[in-house]
Amino acid sequence: MEPFHRVRDCELSSGKISWFQGGKLNVSVNCLDVHVEKHPDRVALIWEKDEPGTEEKVTYRELLETTCRLANTLKSHGIKKGDTVAIYMPVSPLAVAALLACARIGAVHTVVFAGFSSEALAGRIQDAKCKAVITCNEGVRGGRLIPLKATVDAALKSCPTVRHVFVKLLWELFSSNSYLWCVFQVMCRQSAVCAAEPLDSEDLLFLLYTSGSTGKPKGIVHTQAGYLLYTSLTHQYVFDYRDGDVFGCVADIGWITGHSYVVYGPLCNGATTVLFESTPVYPNPGRYWEMVERLRINQFYGAPTALRLLLKYDEQWVKKYDRSSLQTLGSVGEPINHEAWHWFHSVVGEGRCPLVDTWWQTETGGICIAPRPAEEGAPIYPTMAMRPFFGIQVALMGEKGERLNANSVSGALCISQPWPGMARSIYGDHQRFVNTYFKPYPGCYFTGDGAYRSEDGYYQITGRMDDVINVSGHRLGTAEIEDALDEHPAVPETAVVVKRLPKTRSGKIMRRILRKVATGTRDLGDVSTLDDPTVVKEIIKAHEQYMKQQGEK
Repeated sequence: MEPFHRVRDCELSSGKISWFQGGKLNVSVNCLDVHVEKHPDRVALIWEKDEPGTEEKVTYRELLETTCRLANTLKSHGIKKGDTVAIYMPVSPLAVAALLACARIGAVHTVVFAGFSSEALAGRIQDAKCKAVITCNEGVRGGRLIPLKATVDAALKSCPTVRHVFVKLLWELFSSNSYLWCVFQVMCRQSAVCAAEPLDSEDLLFLLYTSGSTGKPKGIVHTQAGYLLYTSLTHQYVFDYRDGDVFGCVADIGWITGHSYVVYGPLCNGATTVLFESTPVYPNPGRYWEMVERLRINQFYGAPTALRLLLKYDEQWVKKYDRSSLQTLGSVGEPINHEAWHWFHSVVGEGRCPLVDTWWQTETGGICIAPRPAEEGAPIYPTMAMRPFFGIQVALMGEKGERLNANSVSGALCISQPWPGMARSIYGDHQRFVNTYFKPYPGCYFTGDGAYRSEDGYYQITGRMDDVINVSGHRLGTAEIEDALDEHPAVPETAVVVKRLPKTRSGKIMRRILRKVATGTRDLGDVSTLDDPTVVKEIIKAHEQYMKQQGEK
């Protein structure tokens, strides 16, 4: 085995990032085996299924056995180290086992949100050159059935690299093409023991696709050791996670938040982590808080989009449930506005729970700026991410590329030294990786966001740098303008006046589409990640009518 040399070997200008070279590990062992040895009957997963009160609990021993059976199933069908596997499944224990089974044998997983269209799924399978797909015949969310297998079938018409499809059957058994295998039928014949593949620290762990500014999805590459270290540390210290706590992150596993803070971070720490299959308003707007009471959740981590939706309902939907188990609240996604922050802190958390407004990205792997960890009693300011995590060196850059060292300044948010959890490349296009993240400000990772550093040296995210209005020398980002507009009681969300907004399924507004429509560009790029792609036609029509009216004036 190659001897271990040094902690890191990185050169940001060329996008060369390497940590713990010479080290060997297996992520699934760190997430499962080490805990089974100590406390095999500890609950690893609480599957909060679509219908309230039907939750299922899975112990670390049970999750390890399922993972090993599925890993052996993949191996028996020729899936090996370095092969790429697409996972197109709802949030469930088997989906978690699928991620860990790939990690156990050294296969690279790429999870596609179980709601994306067949075109979006096909594009990701093609780019990743997947050899297998793991899916379900159907999913259920908010009381509605989602035809996953039919979507996979449509996608595979243009995916010649796929050799096998493994299907979890929810309702009935069926057989189809020769490459189709019922997961449970095959798994039952497999051993519950699977030797873990020793992997290099920089071997690929997973690809996760995110929409690029050009509209072409980017396959963000994350590797083994650095990513796992970073997710476990941030999970423990940002949320003050303690042994025995129930950690409730309500993100889908199709997003990086689900990867890092539903699966890898919590399981590496031996935590009990919640898998939330439903929606925040099913069967009513009290769903989150009823779940908090029933499962005795200690840390609750959710998105501002959902919070803004829920705060429009009567507070009794929150107050009717016992939330005394809550110890820490977390916000993830776009910057949280003041109204949502105060509602989350005061109504949900009763003013007693620290609220950590976390800033990070798919590319960063884990949380980079958050109010905690900090000294005991250190202040938390509303809507501010505040403090860089361990090892994160924030740099604000001016319009001429100069570093802004003073306080009370705004600039481009960069990170000036590498950290273990950062992405290693864009799959199949390393030059795009370099051009996007390292060329704009040489020697730094450019996040694409702007930020404000306060008089006290704390950070507030101001929005995407490509969405900035310059007024009398002051650069105003989208977050600042939208926050001001959101304060008005008649404004639920803000971006542009049309009937509906082009939003992803996680609730983020895709501003590049609005910008292209406004500038008359008809090549809108990839719109498959939108919750409802038909909204684009509505926006184009509304814009054309507006321009016609302006012309008539």
